[in-house]
Amino acid sequence: MPVSDPGSRPGGPLTALGRYRIERELGRGAMGVVYLARDPKINRLLAIKAIALAAEFGELEVKGARERFFREAEMAGRLNHPNIVVIYDAGEDKGLAFIVMEYLRGGHLSDCTTSASLLPAATVLDIMARTADALNFAHRQSVIHRDIKPANIMYDADTNALKITDFGIARLTDGGSTKTGIVLGTPSFMSPEQLEGRHLDGRSDLFALGVSLYQLSCGQLPFRADSMTALMYKIANDAHTPLATIRPDLPAAVDRIVNRALAKRPEARFQTGAEMATALRAALAAAGG
Repeated sequence: MPVSDPGSRPGGPLTALGRYRIERELGRGAMGVVYLARDPKINRLLAIKAIALAAEFGELEVKGARERFFREAEMAGRLNHPNIVVIYDAGEDKGLAFIVMEYLRGGHLSDCTTSASLLPAATVLDIMARTADALNFAHRQSVIHRDIKPANIMYDADTNALKITDFGIARLTDGGSTKTGIVLGTPSFMSPEQLEGRHLDGRSDLFALGVSLYQLSCGQLPFRADSMTALMYKIANDAHTPLATIRPDLPAAVDRIVNRALAKRPEARFQTGAEMATALRAALAAAGG
């Protein structure tokens, strides 16, 4: 099914949401469009993510999706951490549910996931350690991201600023939408328990962080297949190609961190983001970073 287009309005381009003035589109994903906007009251630039709930969810699902949207936005708004995007407001206007957040400069780490665009290993380890710290903070507040991947981590190389985005957005699909649920979850980064629909805790995010570390280190995903069914089977059952066989120049500790993060059973992984961050920083120190 086609993804809905909240950027297209019957009366022309979207110019405002609530009191916020839309300046231009910044990007769009599987569900929703991100706009550059301005708060006229304080003349501050912001980013707004807008989602056409009625177009994304069936008539019977939209009420529950709306409730989850605002509940998750409220929870994400309480996450006060230097490496988590700041949420300022949430609302609904013109048939769009929207989240107002800080405008971030820099790019998504997904821009650094090909063999020709990889960041230095020391930079990757530092970024992943700070991301693990931020996840540890969120998990202690009982907030699970559910869609950790390079595309949801913003990084500005000029300032070394790092922010996790889209907390709570993946939770929208918990109500059973078949249209966007599997897209939002980003199967290549999902833990076995998330693919199977089992109860999730923070260790599922750490599995996804392990997949991200792997991809940012070598430009490949640890699990690849030609079909969704085959991919899900590999993630649940097959061992990944050892990172050391692709990047033998990396410290052996990085390979060990990936292996532990990608363990099939949550009990065999890092148990907290703080634990994973400590291991990443130890690997960085051993590499002289």
